[in-house]
Amino acid sequence: MPRYEYRCRSCGDTFELSRPMAESSAPAPCPAGHADTVKLLSTVAVGGTSAAPAPRAGGGGGGGCCGGGCCG
Repeated sequence: MPRYEYRCRSCGDTFELSRPMAESSAPAPCPAGHADTVKLLSTVAVGGTSAAPAPRAGGGGGGGCCGGGCCG
């Protein structure tokens, strides 16, 4: 079940709730009992490396117009 993060506008507390996607926009009272809360946008964490593949021997590229050598 997905976890959603909310912030209370009354006390400033940030909290998480596990709930079905269909209920993600439903009101979520803060743990202190305040009803004025807002759902926060989540960030996505992706592991791994961001290294680009090594260029092929002989140059030339191969993608797009100028990368493929068609621009004269």
